[in-house]
Amino acid sequence: MNGAERNPTRFGAAGRILTVASKLFIGNLDYSTSEAELQALFAQHGGVASADIVLDRMTGRSRGFGFVAYESADDAQRAISALDGAQLNGRQISVSLARERDGNRGRGADAGPSGGRRGRW
Repeated sequence: MNGAERNPTRFGAAGRILTVASKLFIGNLDYSTSEAELQALFAQHGGVASADIVLDRMTGRSRGFGFVAYESADDAQRAISALDGAQLNGRQISVSLARERDGNRGRGADAGPSGGRRGRW
């Protein structure tokens, strides 16, 4: 299945349909940033459907990035323009459209079963 055949919609809070164009990736977050702070900042630029910070599975601590979903793609674009490079809790955050996750899970282009490690010795 190629990218054009994929369904670019997801269901958000209260069953709202969200498009990929309305979901943002937020990078370089301070580890102490809360989801409430993220939601409050992004709500200044439109209707926020959800704000999530990604946590480490083992420690439960923030991994330093998150996602904000808007109710409209126009609101998402306004937020990118206004907040990319802005300061939040002493860090310059990066804001961009979220990309759909592929099956590779960050192993790199030439990764095999060993996670991309080739003959170290």
